[in-house]
Amino acid sequence: MRTPHALLATAVTAAALAAAAVTPAPAAGADAVPPPGTYYVQSVVTGLNAADASGTVEQHRPRGNEGRQQWTLRPDGAGHLLENTDSPGSCLGRAGDRARTVSCTAAEARWQITPLGADRYALADPGADRRLTVAPKPAGATHPAPLSVGSGAGDLAAWYLTPADAPGGPMPPRGQRTLDQVTFLTAHNAYANGVDGGFAPPFVDLFPNQSRGIQQQLADGVRGFMLDVHQTPDGAILCHNSCTLVRRPVALWVDLQRIVDFLRARPDEFVTVFLEDYVDPGVLRAELDRVQGLSEVLYRPDRTGVRENGWPTTGELAADGHRMLIFTDHSREADRSAGLTRDTFGVMYQREWTVENHWSMGPGVGSSDWSCYSRWYDANTTIPLTRTEPGFRPLFVMNHFRDAAVASTAATDNAKLADRARRFCQPAARKKPTYLAVDRYDLGNPAAAVDALNTYTYP
Repeated sequence: MRTPHALLATAVTAAALAAAAVTPAPAAGADAVPPPGTYYVQSVVTGLNAADASGTVEQHRPRGNEGRQQWTLRPDGAGHLLENTDSPGSCLGRAGDRARTVSCTAAEARWQITPLGADRYALADPGADRRLTVAPKPAGATHPAPLSVGSGAGDLAAWYLTPADAPGGPMPPRGQRTLDQVTFLTAHNAYANGVDGGFAPPFVDLFPNQSRGIQQQLADGVRGFMLDVHQTPDGAILCHNSCTLVRRPVALWVDLQRIVDFLRARPDEFVTVFLEDYVDPGVLRAELDRVQGLSEVLYRPDRTGVRENGWPTTGELAADGHRMLIFTDHSREADRSAGLTRDTFGVMYQREWTVENHWSMGPGVGSSDWSCYSRWYDANTTIPLTRTEPGFRPLFVMNHFRDAAVASTAATDNAKLADRARRFCQPAARKKPTYLAVDRYDLGNPAAAVDALNTYTYP
């Protein structure tokens, strides 16, 4: 898959993650302002957080308790104040038509918070028809960073108040957990392991993303597989960037067959495949036709009412035998122009069913960027990590790897996976990660973070 914050000195242990996550917090009623506490003020449109930028309030990429993005909500007379946790006495406020930080004693610091339904709120200037608003997106650009105060309406003036330490609930028993409640260990560039075959040209192949073959990954508990598939005269082949000069590359159908064989022997397991997809739909369909037994285990959320009723339980999936989900990052629009959409043969368009954070924390060595923001937020696309629909919560793919897989760096990063998931990405998406994608899953014990996340549910 396409591959500066200083690395933290101490990793949060799995036990600490689980304990923090299941600590109950007062829940806001459907038509109530949330209780006093520490929150992120998060745009419904962009999923970005209101942050104090030297007095100007801007929307920034979520950075957990860094970046001056946390605000303490408390009542103040008939309104509420939002005090910046990094600057006591400084509150989110107004100066004319601009959002600014002001003294918490100023009248411009007070907000009238009105529930809009679906856990969304309007922040209004008391007694005036003016609200905290994201500026409209100019052509060919993303929404401007500075926040305004004006007559904005609709989602541009709608905000989530996301708890910094979100309440959690107990995890249902195995078999009763819905798919979006479970977290799966996921191997980034699972095919790039140097065991099953070649995966990249000379020198590039000196940095495998994994060190064990697909069958061993399955035995070790990996349940998500990110695969880059390229089109060659031999069909759909697994290679990094290009198959040119790659020795003994592996065909896609070979690795899929390994996964299907595993599932047929383990009827209680569920596996997801993510395709970084550079092949024509007809070529991909022919490749899947070579996988014996695929149709028996392939899961089709598009045919089972998931968008209307939510994700099924793992027990229901096991009972039906549908335990393999395949996503493509290819676009439906491009396939329509080609005359064949991939979902007609069971490959789901990932943007329709998941949200995913940006795919890199930075270069292979040195400092890392732990901000957690949507991979699909740019001038042409706005799919925030916070996206939900009535009755349907997208699965959350949390990427936690660098541009290059350096073993020592991956070990350090993976040991801090639980910390980043809890403090950065979970509040950024307002949902628990479904897939924790890492390089070198054998280093740094990322499975401990998966185990901790599987002890609680996110509201």
